[in-house]
Amino acid sequence: LGAFEDNDLVGTVIISCDLRKGWINRLAVDPDYRHRGIAKALIAESEKALRKLGIKIFCALIEDYNAISKKLFKECGYVEHHDITYFSKRDSDEV
Repeated sequence: LGAFEDNDLVGTVIISCDLRKGWINRLAVDPDYRHRGIAKALIAESEKALRKLGIKIFCALIEDYNAISKKLFKECGYVEHHDITYFSKRDSDEV
């Protein structure tokens, strides 16, 4: 999904689902357009699109240092879960 001003893309979000949970995988807003409600609108549109697929659980993984994103999602009604641990595997330290 994208947010546009005239013909310029100023925000974007990538969503996916696993038939149980909907995921907001990437959310970005051009720095010149931040603090205008664009990120909240993209989250709302993401939820709307996922609801059309029958999804009723919405999730996002946010790195602990990203206080701005954590605040944003909390303002949109998301709850932080301290009881979940994230695992990943990388082929090298450079990726």
